[in-house]
Amino acid sequence: MPPSDSPAVDSPSRRIDEKIAALGDWRGATLARVRALIHEADPAVLETVKWRDVPVWEHAGILCTGEIYKAAVKLTFARGAALPDPARLFNASLEGNARRAIDIREGETIDASAFTALIRAAVELNLSKAQPSARGKSV
Repeated sequence: MPPSDSPAVDSPSRRIDEKIAALGDWRGATLARVRALIHEADPAVLETVKWRDVPVWEHAGILCTGEIYKAAVKLTFARGAALPDPARLFNASLEGNARRAIDIREGETIDASAFTALIRAAVELNLSKAQPSARGKSV
């Protein structure tokens, strides 16, 4: 589990900790596992919580979200359609032009190596699309 950066009770990391603890089942364990893999792949990742208490991991933009459903933990990659996926981890939301998702169901495990490669590719894509605010300006 990543360390909480702030003692603030309502910090995003603490809220994600609480969500994992409150689930208390395979979904919490799965979310905790993918969260650890995300931090392993990108130690500079920023944790936020958006929309209806959805964990979001960001680096120069959204990398992925972690939605909890009764039958699955869904990891939706904002720019998944543009990412290489040689291990074919994406198994949901395949019809769109931008997003792709990974649904993990009870009893399933994710290929840790392929998943960390996917996170790193998402970071690289976001960084390549980031535009410095001073670009084109002279002093």
